[in-house]
Amino acid sequence: MYGFSIGVMVDSFRVPFAEGIKKAAELGADGVQISCPCDLSAPESVVNKKVKETCDIVSSNGIVISAVCGDLGHGFMDPEKNKENIEKTKRIMEITKKLGCDIVTTHIGVVPADKNHDRYKIMQEACYTLAEFAKSMDAHFAVETGPEPAKILKGFLDSLGSDGVAVNLDPANLAMVLGDDPVEAVYTLKDYIVHTHAKDGIKLRESNPEYIYNATHPIPEEYAQGGFFEEVPLGTGSVPFDQYLAALNDIGYKGFLTIERECGATPEKDIKIAVDFLSGLIK
Repeated sequence: MYGFSIGVMVDSFRVPFAEGIKKAAELGADGVQISCPCDLSAPESVVNKKVKETCDIVSSNGIVISAVCGDLGHGFMDPEKNKENIEKTKRIMEITKKLGCDIVTTHIGVVPADKNHDRYKIMQEACYTLAEFAKSMDAHFAVETGPEPAKILKGFLDSLGSDGVAVNLDPANLAMVLGDDPVEAVYTLKDYIVHTHAKDGIKLRESNPEYIYNATHPIPEEYAQGGFFEEVPLGTGSVPFDQYLAALNDIGYKGFLTIERECGATPEKDIKIAVDFLSGLIK
């Protein structure tokens, strides 16, 4: 019915890498999203050996790498840390190309609604640098959705003026953190989407993404306790996947729907449910 591929974020299995790759293949996935497998400071010979080992494990299971997660856990909101984080992210992009993949995904922080906010320019400069570096390598620096509404993210991406920037669309982040419509987000961000996460969730109560994503400090104590949203198995949350997939098809997207399961006691069971659920919708 649709020309999508099904992927799995291999870290979601919470098992050693080779075992996770095998499990993804056995469940019928077409590909995997992986974390950068290399020590960024390692000599080139060591990196090349690790890249070969990684590629051999993936290819021997008959699947491909859909994207590489390059999230450093900081975003690009702090000018004092950005120089180091930019260089590390460039290194991840170089390794990603060695892995035969063109997409590096990451969280960049929370884009302010106010374009005059100091953080807006700080993030612009960092993301433009990385987008242009990605463009020079015929790759994509893909921003994950969630910290801000899709319309604000689009305005920010438009302001960069670079073909190297892209979007990793996570519908659950939009729905469960912001209450933003993931179907509308597909159309808003249609010119940028190169990879997607297949994840589901429920918004339990209003929250401030500035605190959820550690953009503003101090963080109120209530945020340490959570209870603002809940990630749930695919098809049991508030993401309308039938409409969401139809929208992706409508804009001509032909890439991966990569299953991500960040919590839950039975990840392999939940991932199988997700693979079966998506297979039933797209085939």
